[in-house]
Amino acid sequence: MSILKIVLVPVILGLIVKKFLPRFADRAQQFTPSISILAIMAIIACVVALNVDSILTMGIVILIAVILHNLLGLTLGYAIAKLTRQDIKSCRAISIEVGMQNSGLGAVLAHTHFSPVTALPSAIFSIWHNISGAILASIWSRKSKKEMNSN
Repeated sequence: MSILKIVLVPVILGLIVKKFLPRFADRAQQFTPSISILAIMAIIACVVALNVDSILTMGIVILIAVILHNLLGLTLGYAIAKLTRQDIKSCRAISIEVGMQNSGLGAVLAHTHFSPVTALPSAIFSIWHNISGAILASIWSRKSKKEMNSN
């Protein structure tokens, strides 16, 4: 039920608003990224606040696991896309999609169904994958510009 409430209800509400109130939806679209960022920040802040002691004792282990998980997702996403002969843009998009999971949802579900400490990896992952994704996108953006200039 919690997955339905957290995932399905907002999607259905969004579809209904888009269908029956399209002008409102178009205007609201400029604000939704900011609202999303604020919601993720609130989730992370709550998880961190509930787990200060755990962060101090096992933070480095969780950070290493999170980084390895993220790098594995980015690498395997790219490699499998390459093996299936996708073009370079698709390989990059698949890599990012696989490497950057829905950590906010993971944190809420872990906290709801287990304990606050089980939400900690998702909260740390949320911070880390935004850093690694931005770095990777920047590198690929520079590569694309160089490739376009050399043609």
